[in-house]
Amino acid sequence: MKPILVLYYSRHGATRELARAIAQGIDSVSGAEARVRTVPPVSAVCEATEPDIPTDGPPYVELRDLEECAGLALGSPTRFGNMAAPLKYFLDGTTPQWLAGALAGKPGCVFTSTGSLHGGQESTLLSMMLPLLHHGMLLVGIPYTESALSTTDGGGTPYGASHHARADARGHGLSADEKALASALGARLARAALGLAQGERA
Repeated sequence: MKPILVLYYSRHGATRELARAIAQGIDSVSGAEARVRTVPPVSAVCEATEPDIPTDGPPYVELRDLEECAGLALGSPTRFGNMAAPLKYFLDGTTPQWLAGALAGKPGCVFTSTGSLHGGQESTLLSMMLPLLHHGMLLVGIPYTESALSTTDGGGTPYGASHHARADARGHGLSADEKALASALGARLARAALGLAQGERA
């Protein structure tokens, strides 16, 4: 089984927490393995650079991670109802993988975090789906058979996992429902990837 890529950008750590919960869900499925990666921030200062290796957290993503993965979970904090610029910047450089069909037919899902309860979670999730659709991916969401989707008073949508970080994103962990939904999404993505891989071998 090829690894399932969990790719995200996080500014204050809330989206990183979601990524970890999704990775745990992936790893809970026998035969599946999460590969967690992030993207460097971008700067308006042309001379600004980032080290090749992050000071903490997972390694930066490489284009070969897209080619090697069996599925993709894509996450970003919300920026005015859209994905953050660092993630968009990376995705804008994936034309060679698009031309080669590197992600076509693979399952994908999305996740986000917002500071306010109605801060554009769903529009951000939808914005991240668009490049995945252009890459030919098969989208996986969260069905209402997940009971936490009906009880959450924070994040969690049928479009993907989400977290309500409140005004100060620091120090507020995932609620039990948010963690359960993120883990369930990761497991669902893993099962979809395994099922598709088995179909290809049959």
